[in-house]
Amino acid sequence: MFCRWQLPALVVAAGLSFWLLLAGPERVLGVEIGGLGIALAALASWCAIHRLSTAPRGEWDEQLAPGEGRAWIGLLFTVLVAAYLLAKHAVIASAGDYRELGPIGTNVVLLLVVWAVIAQVMRWRWKERVQEDERDRQIERHAADWGHGTLVFCVIGLAAMLALSPQSRLAWATPIVTAHLLVFALLWGSIVEHAASAIAYWRDRRA
Repeated sequence: MFCRWQLPALVVAAGLSFWLLLAGPERVLGVEIGGLGIALAALASWCAIHRLSTAPRGEWDEQLAPGEGRAWIGLLFTVLVAAYLLAKHAVIASAGDYRELGPIGTNVVLLLVVWAVIAQVMRWRWKERVQEDERDRQIERHAADWGHGTLVFCVIGLAAMLALSPQSRLAWATPIVTAHLLVFALLWGSIVEHAASAIAYWRDRRA
């Protein structure tokens, strides 16, 4: 699917772009590094999408079920979104207004758009395959139970923490921070659901 040099180059470009977004300095020589990270991530994503859409079908396409492919893609991007928000926790905690979080929201939306485009490209590649059978439905139900349980656990834990903590220790719990904690609960539920689905497919394929 990829030439010998293309896959390592894409991995390096993607890794560098997310390092710039997650842990890189804000500015270098007066230039905002976040914009460079976004541009590099967009370039790497475009190259990956182009190769996925034009590469001939091979053994990998036959072995990997469409449901498993969707699960791995979903797991990758939900982990990236969670990692990005964690890396920006200091900015989120210190924000006095949602307008100060505009760049963070833009980057998250970009990740979601790339996720949607790659998922659609893979649907096109697998359009002649059986998209869902009884095994897929069983795995989806099992994974959904794991995701729902994780979401409930996170929400109950968050509610208990806020309810049982003294008022003097809740100065950090601004509306913005609380909203992002709820988003994290959704993200963790989605991460666990995608992980449970991907692992179930992988174990079934290995067996």
